[in-house]
Amino acid sequence: MNRELIHIIEQMSKERGIPKESILGTLESALLSAVRKKYGLEAEINVKIDNESGEITATALKKIVKKVADPMSEIAQKDAKKIDPSKGLDDTVESPVSLENFGRIAAQTAKQVLFQRVREAEKEAIFEEYKDKAGEIVSGVVMRREKGCYFVALGRAEATLPVKSTLPTESLKRGETIRTYIEEVKVTSRGPIILLSRAHPNFVGELFKMEIPEIYEGLVEIRQIVREAGDRTKLTVSSKNPMVDPVGACVGMKGTRVQSIVRELRGERIDIIPWTDDPRVLIAKALSPANVESIGINEEEKSAMVVVNDQQLSIAIGKKGQNVRLAMKLTGWDIDIISETEYTKMRKGEIEMQLGEELQNESQMDEEDEASEDEQQE
Repeated sequence: MNRELIHIIEQMSKERGIPKESILGTLESALLSAVRKKYGLEAEINVKIDNESGEITATALKKIVKKVADPMSEIAQKDAKKIDPSKGLDDTVESPVSLENFGRIAAQTAKQVLFQRVREAEKEAIFEEYKDKAGEIVSGVVMRREKGCYFVALGRAEATLPVKSTLPTESLKRGETIRTYIEEVKVTSRGPIILLSRAHPNFVGELFKMEIPEIYEGLVEIRQIVREAGDRTKLTVSSKNPMVDPVGACVGMKGTRVQSIVRELRGERIDIIPWTDDPRVLIAKALSPANVESIGINEEEKSAMVVVNDQQLSIAIGKKGQNVRLAMKLTGWDIDIISETEYTKMRKGEIEMQLGEELQNESQMDEEDEASEDEQQE
């Protein structure tokens, strides 16, 4: 039976990824709780399991006395001599405790404590496995949907994917295998929680790292990435090697590389923009797919006025302002967009105002000259 116990512990260790020593310690604690349930909490009892033979021993620390008043804390001198002949009166000795006939309550207590401790050890093992994986992409299987969350199996761990952190265009099915981003791993009162996301901007960044060897190897760097999940992502890229085109590396031959990412994102549009220190060029590229006619910037206020062709105005602004909103997040500049017609009218108004001011100044100067001449005549 004892060897069978060791076999069960070893099997549990392999299946649940919990160290054998941890399960043995848990079982010892469970048996200790059961023994104390029977003999009383005040008893100084120790339980040990041999990790090779599986033999279970329990001992109680007792004081050697002439006459025993409390059998659980005291032992007669003649009985103590049988255990350790070197011990005398008032010394302490570890006396064996019988583990037979625990009774139903004691056995149930041991079982409950064991299951509870094993669950705790399993949760600790899961946390240790995933605590350093935040920021990575993992594959998992959708198990179920409850209370606004999908529950995804990641091997022996179960992770949480809030519905709000999925793509608006997708509805995940039970049994479906998905790739997702580990946003956070944290410990709560209910155990470790692995929080997933498919809407996080870094999900796209990690997909690029997986699909683009130049990014994985560090030749091409993603400088900034902004996203409105399900609709559009904009990212700036730069190359550490002048021979490598960062945009071309990301797009791939005939767009094959970026298209695999677009398919994973259910058709989300991706704008890949070459990074530059020139704010005018960066802003113009960030407003892709719109074509920009001219840009004026105020470096102190970090604001820009962008002029586009009348037909390009709606494209530059985007649906509900999405394109310009993402461009501002990507560049860090406040961007105002106007059409060429608006700009022409504005410039015409400015010119007319300037001419009016000049005429007014000239008129004032003429009046002053006339007044001066009258004074001289007088």
